[in-house]
Amino acid sequence: MAERRDDEAESRRILERVRQETSPGGASFIARAAMDARDRVTAADTDRADPIEYWGTRIGRTLGFVIAIGLLAWLVYAATGGG
Repeated sequence: MAERRDDEAESRRILERVRQETSPGGASFIARAAMDARDRVTAADTDRADPIEYWGTRIGRTLGFVIAIGLLAWLVYAATGGG
């Protein structure tokens, strides 16, 4: 009986977390995506004690982002017959 209560409690906890992550009243999907993108580019997940890794990651991710935007702009330009 106690095992069943533990399973039910965990199920309710999981459902509550899913509800919070998908509810429109909480942080919106776009806001979370923007925050995740900012953290990714600013290398929030790297070891700040190692400056080479930190700055190398920031430069590489920023450069990758700029190249991706440039390729996207080129694709739109080529697709619309601009050339």
